[in-house]
Amino acid sequence: MSQNKKYIATIEARMTSSRLPGKVLMEACGKPLLQHLIEREKRCTEVDDVVVATTINKEDDPIVELCEHIGCSYYRGSENDVLGRVLNTAKEFEADVIVETTGDNPCIDWRQMDYLIRFYRNNNYDFVTNMMEQSFAEGFEFRIFSTEMLEYVNDISDDPLDREHVAIYFPKHPETFKCYNWRARGREYRPDLQVTLDEMGDYLLIKNVFEALYPLNNDFQYMDVVGYLSKHKDVRAYIDGIKRTVI
Repeated sequence: MSQNKKYIATIEARMTSSRLPGKVLMEACGKPLLQHLIEREKRCTEVDDVVVATTINKEDDPIVELCEHIGCSYYRGSENDVLGRVLNTAKEFEADVIVETTGDNPCIDWRQMDYLIRFYRNNNYDFVTNMMEQSFAEGFEFRIFSTEMLEYVNDISDDPLDREHVAIYFPKHPETFKCYNWRARGREYRPDLQVTLDEMGDYLLIKNVFEALYPLNNDFQYMDVVGYLSKHKDVRAYIDGIKRTVI
């Protein structure tokens, strides 16, 4: 699978979001969104494990309970130092390569992850992603880099933005790191669509996506989501007016 290197997908998740507390355990089709995300990522053929990276806060005990109930690996670390949390997750599970995802993106497509992991493995890049330029619909982002490279950033940067956003240091320093961005083409190019979980309108949109697609195919794909939202302006209207923070 991984040619003697261990690849893990990490999912950053916590209950104390300021805009939508408890969002990762809000439900669609009878399951918490975090469980849907875990199940989707566990279909990846190119990762050795899926690990939820949550915090030591008591408020996040329900996330741990869910992981234990469904048999998903987890690690508990700092709430604010997310870089440190993800790095320690990788060390705890002896991972050589991290595929970083967040609980904000429950519709993520494991096929895209598999494709880009294979690209990373077969090419000489330090950092590979589909999010340096928004070309896919927002909510399908992930980033791939080695534990060794993240440890390097951990040692040299105490910038609060780097600590919070884990891997943004890499594309900010192309003189040091060889970075690659996978850009959507053709019908996949939909930067106008947003399927990410920040506010109540986002939840209502994502809940509608799952209720429309999941009963027909519990392994629905990126283009299924694009197709559904393209046809349903009423569902897209749930997120009209939401302002996103751009990093």
